[in-house]
Amino acid sequence: MGLLVSRVLRCRDSSLLEPQPEAIAGASYIPGSRKRKRNSLEELATSSNVHGPQNQGMYPHQVLNYIYWKRVKISSNDAYQNLFLDGHDSDIKIRALGKTWCLHKVFLCQSGYFANILKGTWRESHHGVINLIIKNEDIDTRSLLFVFGALYTDADLSITPLEVPQVLAAACLLRVDRVIQQCEGIMKETINRNTVCSYYLAAETYRLKAVKTRCFEWLLCNLMVHPSVALYKEVDLKLMYLLALSSDLLVMQKEIDVYTTLKIWMFLYLNPCWNGTMKQLLQHANNWLSTHMAYVDNISFLESEEGLIFQPVFKKLRFQHIICDLTSTTILEQDRLIPMAWLSPIYKQQWLTLLRTQEYGVIGPQVINEQELEECTMRCGTMIPKDGRYTWKWSVGRLGFPLRVTFTRQCVILRQRCQRCDGSACHNHIRNVIFRITLVCFDSNKRVTFRKTTGYKILTFEYKEEQIVMKLDSDVLNFPMCIFCNFLFVNLGNAENK
Repeated sequence: MGLLVSRVLRCRDSSLLEPQPEAIAGASYIPGSRKRKRNSLEELATSSNVHGPQNQGMYPHQVLNYIYWKRVKISSNDAYQNLFLDGHDSDIKIRALGKTWCLHKVFLCQSGYFANILKGTWRESHHGVINLIIKNEDIDTRSLLFVFGALYTDADLSITPLEVPQVLAAACLLRVDRVIQQCEGIMKETINRNTVCSYYLAAETYRLKAVKTRCFEWLLCNLMVHPSVALYKEVDLKLMYLLALSSDLLVMQKEIDVYTTLKIWMFLYLNPCWNGTMKQLLQHANNWLSTHMAYVDNISFLESEEGLIFQPVFKKLRFQHIICDLTSTTILEQDRLIPMAWLSPIYKQQWLTLLRTQEYGVIGPQVINEQELEECTMRCGTMIPKDGRYTWKWSVGRLGFPLRVTFTRQCVILRQRCQRCDGSACHNHIRNVIFRITLVCFDSNKRVTFRKTTGYKILTFEYKEEQIVMKLDSDVLNFPMCIFCNFLFVNLGNAENK
C-alpha cells in the first residue's frame, strides 16, 4: 500500500478551506499520464455491501499507525475491499444523488474538493456528513462510485469507453487528477464513431485540449470518407459548423458532396428517430425536403422557421465551386434549400471571373493568402482502390483550367488539359494555381495509418504542361488509399488582373 498511503499522509498536512455549499463540475487540472493495473468496474458497481457497518472511532489513525509505526504492509486491495466496498470503520458519510457513501477522511482528502472541505471547525458543525448538490447532469451515481473507489486503490479501475465522459465529469468535480489522467489516456486510444462526439464535448467542457484536437482531426478525416447514420446523429450544430468551415475536411468527390452531407445531416437532426442505412438516407432526405417545400412558397427552407438554425452551417459551403457545374447547380435550384439571396451574388461574381479569364494572359493567384486558402479553396478527393496507374480530371468548369491528375506508385502528376473554347483565350496562356495534395490510408478501425501532404504550393503551368507535384516511396504505400486536393484557381480580388 506504499504509494496509496504516502498520498494519504500528504493529505493529512494539506492546507484546507471552508466547505462549499454546492458542487458543480468544471474544475481545472493539469493533464498527465500514468499506468496502473486495473480492477473491474462491474465488481465495484454491483457490490452489495458498499454501505456496510460503520464505526465512528479512531480507525483512520489506527491504519496509519499500523502501517508506519508497526511497519506491517497492507495491500491496496485490502483497503479497497475492506474499507471501501465493505465500508468498515467509516468516519464520514457523503450524500449525493439520493445515495449515501460511508467513507474515510484519510482517503477522501486525496480529492482536491474534499481536501478543501475537511478543515478545522467543519467536523463540529456538520456531524460527519457532507451533502453534495450536483447540478451537472453528466454525473450519475455510477461515476461517483468509480471516483470514490479510485481513492482507495493504486490500481486503475476498469472503465468502458462509453462510461468515460461521466467518470471524467465526476473526477473534475471532485478534483481527482489521476482519474482525470486515466480518462484522458483512454479517450486518446478509443476514438471511434461511437465515442468521438461525446469525447469532443467532454474534452471541450473539461479543457482536455489534446483529446479535443484528436477528436476534431478524426472527424475531419472520417466524416465524408466513412459516413455513418449513427455518427451524423451525434454531430451538433457547432461542431458541424467548424467541420464545414475547415479546408482540412477530407472531401470525397467535390464540393456538391459537402452540400449533400449537410443536407442528410440536417434531415437526421430534425428526424432523430429515423432508422435506415446510408444507402437509403439520401433518398429519404430528398423526399422529406420535397414534401416539406411543397407547402412553402417564395422562400427557401433555410429561410423558414424550421431551417433558420442551420443557416450558419450552410453558409460555410463554397458555392463558387458548386455553381460552376450545371448538374450541381440544378440540384441547388430543385432543392430550394439555399436562399437565392446567397446565390445571386455568387452567380455575378463567377460571371465576372469568367470574363476576366478570357481577357488576361496571366490568370490565377500570385501569392498564398491564408484567408482565401481557409475559406475558398476547392475541396475534392477520390479513392485509389489498389496499386496501379490512375488518371482523372478535376476542374472548375470554364472558370479555371481543367487539370488532369495522374497517380502512380512513384509520383503524383498534374497536367493542364486542353479544353474547347472560342478564340485564343485558352491557348498560349500561363496559368497559376495554388494546390495542396494529401494522401491518407486508414486501418480497419478508421484510424489514419499513413498521411503525406505537399502543403500549399503555387504552380505555374504553360499550355499542356505537366509537372510532378509529389514523389512517393512505393515501399510505404498501402491500398486502398485516398487522395485529397485543395485548389485555388483565381484570386477573389483584382490584383492579378492588372
